[in-house]
Amino acid sequence: MAQLSWFEELTAEQAAEVTGLLQAAESTDGVAPVGEAVRLRMRPGATGGRHLLAHLNGELAGYAHVDLVGDAGGNKVAELAVHPEHRHQGVGEALVNALPQESLRIWAHGGHPDAEKLAQKLGFRKVRELLRMRLRVQNDLPAPRLPEGITIRPFVPGQDEAAVVYVNHRAFDWHPEQGAMSVEDVQAKEEEDWFDAGGFLLAVDADDRLAGFHWTKVHTSELGEVYVVGVDPDRQGGGLGKALTLAGLRHLQERGVEQVMLYVEADNAPAVRVYTGLGFTLWDADVQYAR
Repeated sequence: MAQLSWFEELTAEQAAEVTGLLQAAESTDGVAPVGEAVRLRMRPGATGGRHLLAHLNGELAGYAHVDLVGDAGGNKVAELAVHPEHRHQGVGEALVNALPQESLRIWAHGGHPDAEKLAQKLGFRKVRELLRMRLRVQNDLPAPRLPEGITIRPFVPGQDEAAVVYVNHRAFDWHPEQGAMSVEDVQAKEEEDWFDAGGFLLAVDADDRLAGFHWTKVHTSELGEVYVVGVDPDRQGGGLGKALTLAGLRHLQERGVEQVMLYVEADNAPAVRVYTGLGFTLWDADVQYAR
């Protein structure tokens, strides 16, 4: 039986051990078992979450993280992974049962069949689906057509954080996670190795007021991401979102990536139509479960 231990913060040694487990799971499954927010919470001094470690015979067999801050709906959100060498031994079930059960949501990245089986066994049902779509970048990307009076410039660290957070909140006030992004969240991501201010494109008017943005991300020399596209509601409906998306795609193309990915809510039909129209196709999906 797995030995379970809770931690408010991981030591450097524990974080390294968990990282090894997550890398093993990703190598086997082809998809990262936890999202970026969890990896940030694994850093020394990070707050807002709790870490659950499961050991079998002295070896780390499983890991779970629960976000105690919760999403916009007040739900506690958890993500977990079981080491490929310790699967089908009850570790996943033990992790789930040890989580705080009230208002609990659990992500299963990539729609893994084992996650579906475990969800059914424990009485969970699918309540949310996040599509991952991808596009092979071609040389004939159309030029973005910006609304009159709008230009695009790169993000300036130390200057533009508050404006981005303001527009992001207005654009995503309906979103369980994205709408809660803070200035501190932006600043933390500026410290990440992947951050590139030149790939953080801001659409501004003649007075340099922010109308929208496209934050791109480069994962590898072959893979880039439409990380976030946000348009102020007062500017929506005029083609700015599509123009920003194209501007970001062209930037990633200039960086030499071969494929671009993005995440979009499955029930966000207008956004799915835009991305499908640009040539994006379904890659896989992340599923969120609740009892």
